[in-house]
Amino acid sequence: MGKKQAGTGPLLRRPDNSAFKQQRLPAWSPSLTAQTVLPTFYILSLVCLFLGIWLFITVENTYELKVDYTIAGTCERCFDLRKHAITSRTACTCTVSFQVPKTFPGDVFFYYGLRNFHQNLRRYMDSRDDAQMVGRKNNLKAPISYCAPFDYVANRVPIAPCGAVANSMFNDSLTVMYNPADGSEIQVPLYRKGIAWYTDKNVKFRNPPANDTFTLQQAFEGTTRPLYWQRSVYELDDTDFNNNGFINDDLIVWMREAAFPNFKKLYGVLNRAQGPFTDGLPAGNYTLSINYNFPVEPFRGRKELVISMVTWFGGQNYFLPIAYLVTSGLILVVAVILTTVYVKVGKKGKNMEE
Repeated sequence: MGKKQAGTGPLLRRPDNSAFKQQRLPAWSPSLTAQTVLPTFYILSLVCLFLGIWLFITVENTYELKVDYTIAGTCERCFDLRKHAITSRTACTCTVSFQVPKTFPGDVFFYYGLRNFHQNLRRYMDSRDDAQMVGRKNNLKAPISYCAPFDYVANRVPIAPCGAVANSMFNDSLTVMYNPADGSEIQVPLYRKGIAWYTDKNVKFRNPPANDTFTLQQAFEGTTRPLYWQRSVYELDDTDFNNNGFINDDLIVWMREAAFPNFKKLYGVLNRAQGPFTDGLPAGNYTLSINYNFPVEPFRGRKELVISMVTWFGGQNYFLPIAYLVTSGLILVVAVILTTVYVKVGKKGKNMEE
């Protein structure tokens, strides 16, 4: 049975006379004094200062080298070819020479970088079919409407993979050659597999069912490649059959959209089991050979090769150490102001008396 209401009137909605509802529970009310607050400010300032210096030194010891090859070296001709649709599929290769000023010790990661490419636009990010990317036959032949206008070609043949994200996939091929002092030329060996996230590779992306008698090419029959691709999805990697289709590492890396217009994505990892690369990437002269396919002139962008070390802190990023140093300075300024006010006014505010 419910509790009987005690009549009507202005006190009808008054809370019960309990310690909880009347806020009479025991509580701790700290007494903030200058002797406790000011040392806390100075200690926090020192902690942020030490963290900022430590992280700054860590970042300084993380080497990174960027090689912009948009129109560098012999790539200007390829850049001009990619300006126009009529010459967009004309094969073009170029080379760019660069120097590594100091040895990159340990594991070295190679990225391709794009500037002014906005992968974070809402309609661009929605232009994909995740059900198609897990190999569902229904979506393979009938892409969702979000992929439009990259869902079908003129004769209603479905595109696989569909959507603007897949259609704009980065498709330059990069080869780095090491030129030691003896005049020889050694190709820098890279691991090109295992560069995608585990969950992406094994959960979010899967090929349509195929076996020894039913090949991957047959599984994609009735579909066509994206408009700006030069190869079909089942022949992206001509060196490893198991790296084709929707589980291609380069495709998976590209399909994870970047948050900012200037970004880099993993292209390969240095294979340290060969030649002069056992201790890392040696200093010296290098040549970058590019199979130039990706156009950047329509969005006024730039392309670059990024070579970087990765430590426990990640790559070379100065944001966090600078943030700690700035925070330390701000806290110190506030602490000095509070100390000055405390000394001037006095412990009990006696200097405020008229």
